[in-house]
Amino acid sequence: MSSFWSAWVIVFTLPVIIGCFWLLTISLKNYVDVPEGEVTDHIVDGIQEVNNPLPRWWTYMFYLTIIWSVFYLALYPGLGNYKGLLNWTSSNQGIKSLAESRAAVELSKTDGSHVQFDRELEHASEKYGPIFQQFAQRDVIDLAYDDAAIKIGQRLFLQNCSLCHGSDARGQTGYPNLTDNDWLYGGSPDKIKETLMFGRKAAMPSWYDALGGDQGVKEMTAYVLSLSGRQVDQVDATAGKAKFALCAACHGMDGKGSLAHNLPFGAPNLTDNTWLYGGSARAVTESITLGRFGQMPAFEKTLGADKVHILTAYVYRLANPEKPAE
Repeated sequence: MSSFWSAWVIVFTLPVIIGCFWLLTISLKNYVDVPEGEVTDHIVDGIQEVNNPLPRWWTYMFYLTIIWSVFYLALYPGLGNYKGLLNWTSSNQGIKSLAESRAAVELSKTDGSHVQFDRELEHASEKYGPIFQQFAQRDVIDLAYDDAAIKIGQRLFLQNCSLCHGSDARGQTGYPNLTDNDWLYGGSPDKIKETLMFGRKAAMPSWYDALGGDQGVKEMTAYVLSLSGRQVDQVDATAGKAKFALCAACHGMDGKGSLAHNLPFGAPNLTDNTWLYGGSARAVTESITLGRFGQMPAFEKTLGADKVHILTAYVYRLANPEKPAE
């Protein structure tokens, strides 16, 4: 908050408190020549005023609220940029990155600041940490069919993953469906955990110039669509096939994607009808022309290994609702 607005808050807060005290005090004094309990000559809308004092309980309560407000404003932040005697704050403000957040947490520990959110996280970690550790000792597949673990995993998913993948985990354009068995990097427990721990960064470059402009993109689009059995212009598809070597390094010459060829790129299978960014001719044209740059964040440092382990079990269960036969 700027100095101007800080001063503005102070100037308007303190006079209000002082004004309430003054108004209460003068209201206790009798300024009319009429005994208490008798009517006065003040009449408004046919209602005649009686000279009655404020109830004592109400008066004492009002004074207590004024005294409490003074102590509150002295102890806690509330008067502009004044931080209060307790050096308390609800959370670290102005944080723009995970690194800044960690630095702010360490700083609050060294300078004696009381950051409420940090304290609540510490309390939650002390209370629930042993529970997460206990679940993390078990095998992912075993954990995936434990109802108690799945309830925890679902909460972790809703808090951290549903923004992109949806609360039902069925994804949306640019964010994969986690309830099927179509995986770009593999759907085994180890691969899912690796994805959650370290994140994924995929990048398909623009091929517009390399393909020779609009006509080359049109031909490649026709060939890519033909791989999944679409009806296309065969002349364009044949011309596109001749240039597909540009794409084969990631998708393979057969177009089945990097997973089918044990490659680490996360390039999708072009021969099925599962499309991350849409399978229409327009969407495929856009992908080839502009490229695609998807990124999933790493949860190793935000959730920790134990929570990621439980979350792995939940994600595995989404795509494998039935427990495999032993």
